[in-house]
Amino acid sequence: MATALVLLAEGFEEIEAVSIIDILRRGGVEVHSAYLEGEFVTGANGITIQANIALKVAFPDDYDMVVLPGGWDGTNRLAENPLAQTVIKKFASDGKWVAAMCAAPYALHVAGVLSKRYTCYPSVEEKIRPEDRVAGEKVVVDGKVITSQGPGTAICFGLEIVRQLVGEESYRTVREGTLSTFC
Repeated sequence: MATALVLLAEGFEEIEAVSIIDILRRGGVEVHSAYLEGEFVTGANGITIQANIALKVAFPDDYDMVVLPGGWDGTNRLAENPLAQTVIKKFASDGKWVAAMCAAPYALHVAGVLSKRYTCYPSVEEKIRPEDRVAGEKVVVDGKVITSQGPGTAICFGLEIVRQLVGEESYRTVREGTLSTFC
């Protein structure tokens, strides 16, 4: 079974985190949500989610992919947290999938693992590499890096992760079952 580690830091974007976790689980991916400081993590809009594993005990070798939902405050915490940065770098150096959406490609950029082609929430590219942002695509796959634009593209992002980790059949099944024909 494919596995994914979703990093949650205070100020994460709730729509993105919940959509990602839900779509991945529907697609047959085992998902663990990791917290930096405490298992109850409050998002950008005041919604608190209970994460199920401390990042300090989540071993990258146990997962196929690390996923970062956006939200500017959460993204900054992931970009500034030495352990989160080490985990992101480990996934990339091991040739595993790395995925981030909305503001979170910035945390990949800080880690030095953001691919040449990427997308993100409009304006975040100014802190990364504006010339390389692909503005017209909801989701960009470049090598082993998947990026997406923002809350409205979270289902498409999750579906692309399912496609890459589990395959086309699971992708189509979840896409049709969630009526996500816009992806």
